[in-house]
Amino acid sequence: MSKLACLLACAVLIAQPVWAALPFTTATVNYQMTDTGYSTEATVEAVKQSTVAAQVSGRVAAVNFDAGDYVKAGSVIVRLSAQELSSAATGSQAQVAQATATLENARANYERQQQLFQQKFISQAALDRATAEYRSAEAAARAARAGAGQTAAVSGYTVITAPFSGIVAARHVEVGETVTPGKPLMTGFDPKDMRVIANIPQYKLAEVKAAPRVAVEIPSLNKWIAATGITVLPSADVATHTVKVRIDLPTDVEGVIPGMFARAHFSMASARKLTIPLSAVVRRSEITAVYVVNQGKVSLRQVRLGTPNARGQVEVLAGLNPGDVIALEPVKAGIYAKSAANQPAK
Repeated sequence: MSKLACLLACAVLIAQPVWAALPFTTATVNYQMTDTGYSTEATVEAVKQSTVAAQVSGRVAAVNFDAGDYVKAGSVIVRLSAQELSSAATGSQAQVAQATATLENARANYERQQQLFQQKFISQAALDRATAEYRSAEAAARAARAGAGQTAAVSGYTVITAPFSGIVAARHVEVGETVTPGKPLMTGFDPKDMRVIANIPQYKLAEVKAAPRVAVEIPSLNKWIAATGITVLPSADVATHTVKVRIDLPTDVEGVIPGMFARAHFSMASARKLTIPLSAVVRRSEITAVYVVNQGKVSLRQVRLGTPNARGQVEVLAGLNPGDVIALEPVKAGIYAKSAANQPAK
């Protein structure tokens, strides 16, 4: 290799940043245009969620699913004992048969009385009496058939099916328990359609409606989700003077379940701020910090942060300056910092 080539190679190595060989990604802190707006706490709920209750009294004979199981629409989830209802159905059928026989007899008698009246063998009063008996038998037969149909419908209530496909959230009964009408049996939800519910103060309502972008933060999953729509309910809470807002999420969001804590971020404007990715922040007890790279050395520096925005960025109020280099993977940076500190001095 020529002397000139060696000098050029050395120059390239010297010009290369020290942190380029670190086992984690880094970024330089700079001012940038970022979204500003309003953020509030929210709660995740399912669009389809219901509690199936008993419609008749009976003893629980079978429970086919438990909490956490996936159920297809129409599947039998609970079966009640139908012995008493079966006896009632049998009795109703017997009443129908009796009423039918009575009706046939009354019809035959009515037809005979009509023929005798036409031949002038009976009076009008006798014909009227036969007509009344026939009509009464007709009404009794209709009532018996209606009762049998109602009993059959009630007997069908002993087999409880899933109204839609979803996951069982809670199981409220056990085999052998006696239930009454209105007793909750199972609660389920559809995991494909989720939304977030937030309460917005009245003075912020106009700004929230005009927000071009809305993002939902799930802190427990360290996940940011872009909302697909927003619905402002047309009523306000009398006690808190807040308006409930529904924020729609994309379908099939992994890991998001009803009841989760969330934050709704409404982007309303843009401003030039010193920001860093929220994923680079380390939280230890009451300390908020980031790993800073300086001349190949990695150290933890405490920072004071503002409110996160809808793009996963957070404003730095104190602790960092433009041009500082931070680690974007704080876990790897922390491991590297500990291993470097434990190395013996040369």
